[in-house]
Amino acid sequence: MARYAIGDIQGCCDELKALLAHLEFSADRDELWFVGDLVNRGPQSLETLRTVRALGANATVVLGNHDLHLLALAYGSKRKEKDGDTLDAVLAAPDREQLLEWLLRRPLAVYDEPRGDFLVHGGLVPEWTPRQAAKLAREVEAVLRDDARALFDSMYGNKPAKWHEGLRGMDRLRFVINAFTRMRYVALDGTVDLKQKGAPGEQADGFVPWFDAPGRASADVRVVCGHWSTLGFKRRKDLLALDTGCVWGGALTAVNLDSEAAPVQLRCTGHQLPGGGEG
Repeated sequence: MARYAIGDIQGCCDELKALLAHLEFSADRDELWFVGDLVNRGPQSLETLRTVRALGANATVVLGNHDLHLLALAYGSKRKEKDGDTLDAVLAAPDREQLLEWLLRRPLAVYDEPRGDFLVHGGLVPEWTPRQAAKLAREVEAVLRDDARALFDSMYGNKPAKWHEGLRGMDRLRFVINAFTRMRYVALDGTVDLKQKGAPGEQADGFVPWFDAPGRASADVRVVCGHWSTLGFKRRKDLLALDTGCVWGGALTAVNLDSEAAPVQLRCTGHQLPGGGEG
């Protein structure tokens, strides 16, 4: 049995199928962890959703910012399509409702406490322990399933920029979603800056990558994440970053989570020019 984590697909289903063939994936024995952003920017978002959904219990999927954008287009009343979106085929598909309902019920984060792994698209703010972060994810997921429209109509925005336990209502939910799906850099006091997208070393003074924040309360687990194509592949004891920019012409990456083997990376066709919107 192998347990593979796979980076951001973003609608590049041909590359996903080629990667699974290269891994010799078997539904009888293998488990797949997807870091989110199954859809958008690439040309095959519909086929990607169908393929991953068909994996059933073999696939563990967390929501990324592009997955939430698709859901907001479908269930919200305010979100509009953006330049570079490739979601029309999903929204017009005959099985649209089954696919969207399946996606809506994916978790925002998964904490596998026995194995010491935390799966999330973006990251964890310095103050959150893994158990606290998992509990916050469940709060958001409950609202997603009970009142999706209200959440999507108020979800977007960069404020509040700093966590405190006293946050309530939509401010609390919005901050949690932003951290889990959009975060890259934090200030030393924990303030999140959602506008900076460059590689480490290019950030403004006073900011560090979220995983390098001093005293990070989740440093005792391995955070498996994506979202940050300019960071690329990064592996260390407390971090496995897997967004290697497939849709931008980089690679789609898979890592055996229970092995020290080198990552498996397949080169991708570039479907978008880098810099075209949030990754």
